Amino acid sequence: MTKVILAYSGGLDTSVILHWLCKQGYDVICFLADVGQEEDFEKAKAKALQIGASKVYIEDLKQEFIEKYIFQALKANAIYEGRYLLGTALARPLIAKKQIELAKKENATIVAHGATGKGNDQVRFELAYLTLFPDVEIISPWKDPIFYNQFKGRLDLIKYAQENNIPITSSIEKPYSIDENIMHTSYESGVLENPALPAPPTIYHRVINPQNAPDIGEAISLEFKQGIPIYLSLKDGSNIKGSLAIFNALNKLGQKHGIGTIDIVENRYVGMKSRGVYQTPAGTILWAAHRDIESLVIDKEVSHLKDTFIPKIAELIYNGFWFSPELNFMMAAIEQSQKNVEGIVHIFLYKGNIMITKRESKKSLYNEELVSMNVLGKYDQADAKGFIQIQALRLKLHS
Repeated sequence: MTKVILAYSGGLDTSVILHWLCKQGYDVICFLADVGQEEDFEKAKAKALQIGASKVYIEDLKQEFIEKYIFQALKANAIYEGRYLLGTALARPLIAKKQIELAKKENATIVAHGATGKGNDQVRFELAYLTLFPDVEIISPWKDPIFYNQFKGRLDLIKYAQENNIPITSSIEKPYSIDENIMHTSYESGVLENPALPAPPTIYHRVINPQNAPDIGEAISLEFKQGIPIYLSLKDGSNIKGSLAIFNALNKLGQKHGIGTIDIVENRYVGMKSRGVYQTPAGTILWAAHRDIESLVIDKEVSHLKDTFIPKIAELIYNGFWFSPELNFMMAAIEQSQKNVEGIVHIFLYKGNIMITKRESKKSLYNEELVSMNVLGKYDQADAKGFIQIQALRLKLHS
């Protein structure tokens, strides 16, 4: 039988797809990537073998995901359309990369995924596959007429799973889609497809409703070096170090204080708008803290130029161009900008709010004497008269 490496999550779509591929006569090998989702991986493995997989590979990718993907986006302050911190988009190229490595190990030339033909993930997976393994064959069931004529949507998948004794957690009563990793939890489709309706209260899973957060806030501090966090100091005086430990601790703090939930309508790469709810506790705290320490240590012109990169870098990540030459080019400039991004940011977390209270750095460009209203410093205020006159030349001519 022909081998296929399936990106398997254990959820509704990929469980049905696994069963369907087996019925088509393929030898299906499942790849289950641990990127920090709440999952019983051994149970998911047993489920895949029960459905018909010949092998199941599970790989712990949490630390690599944080250090090689999330922190790279953090250095760039990457945020899509001003709000989305790219939690799903950042995980896809890593999963695809490992899937291709497994295909080569298993001497397989076919890979498969469960992303729909309407979404962004199909593009993210397939662009990565084709970049890393140009001759690979891709099975994308949601773009196969035989498959999508049989399954019009999630309700058909649920019915098929029930008829074929495939264990699932989705139900007709709660048919929204959940994607989860260590960076965020996303909720889409089903009851969320009408943007005029509020999200159901059950959405508050990863992060509690800010209204229910503690009435007493919490002070923490984050230390950065070369643009990434290296120490997290807590209110009890303890310090946490190591990327995974820091991220896990910030996720718990953000969850406790109701930080990081957004309900947005975004523009998908394939040309349609979609509504999603995203909960990104640690990422939201880190983006705020990183942006703040940059304000202290990066030159004004570099900072402003770097800001012009943000929408393009975020768009490239969102659209699936992680392994593209243009993103490599831009990220090389971002890396250069981070050499002096070090220092400590002090933060107060309270009912969904991230309040920066102070910051400090040995690389600070802030000159207290120069900016002070109480001393002259090395600044002759009379020079400002000529500066303003020169700046006003074109305005005078225009008027």
